[in-house]
Amino acid sequence: MALRPVQVNIKALDAPAVGRFWAEALGWSVHSPGVTTYTGPGGGLVWPEPVGVGIDVVPVPEPKSEVKNRAHLDLATTSAAHQAELVARLGALGATPVDVGQGQVPWTVLADPEGNEFCVLEPREIYRDTGPIAAVVVDCDDPRAMARFWGEATDWAVHEVADDHASLRSAKGDGPFLEFLRTPGGKGVPDRVHLDLLPYPGDDKAAEVARLRALGAIDLDLGQGDVPWTCLSDPEGHEFCVLGPA
Repeated sequence: MALRPVQVNIKALDAPAVGRFWAEALGWSVHSPGVTTYTGPGGGLVWPEPVGVGIDVVPVPEPKSEVKNRAHLDLATTSAAHQAELVARLGALGATPVDVGQGQVPWTVLADPEGNEFCVLEPREIYRDTGPIAAVVVDCDDPRAMARFWGEATDWAVHEVADDHASLRSAKGDGPFLEFLRTPGGKGVPDRVHLDLLPYPGDDKAAEVARLRALGAIDLDLGQGDVPWTCLSDPEGHEFCVLGPA
């Protein structure tokens, strides 16, 4: 039994606008299956995507706080020229430069039109075949503990573990990495960006949720009411959802 990360969930005041931004940023298409706006490389809602994870933008009434998100996307580039072109194109789409204390670094930190931070990386060999999203990056206190939890929670393989960082990726070797970085400061506000997980066909969702609780996941009440997904948080409080059948 295991779960698959299938999409990054982003909360937004204007979900269609933010969904369009990410679709144009990644060269993907937009699909609106209901109140949310889904962005993926295919023509509609696909769980899981043949390559990578999609982005589902969910409308909420509250704007993003000034606190830096604990999860963000890193975008891949293939050359210095590609990095410069992508940064310029994203700026034309409405992205803005952000200072999160990064100092002099070879990557560029930006925010989408509603302030969600992300990075445009310099070319790195490890990300040459990830697609446009190189990694989903999560700030945490203990990367080793996060690698243990998420490695057991999902079917993704642990690639690297150290005191200050850890990384996982699909065992098939495609799509983005899931990375955990040791970052000072704990959770201060509800997560604006989180992962959604999906059971495999034939697996029992309730049994999967029970397994996650046994691993240390915590039930989360966000006022979601009676919905087909289950809201949880990992042992450090990072929110995520286990989805029902598509």
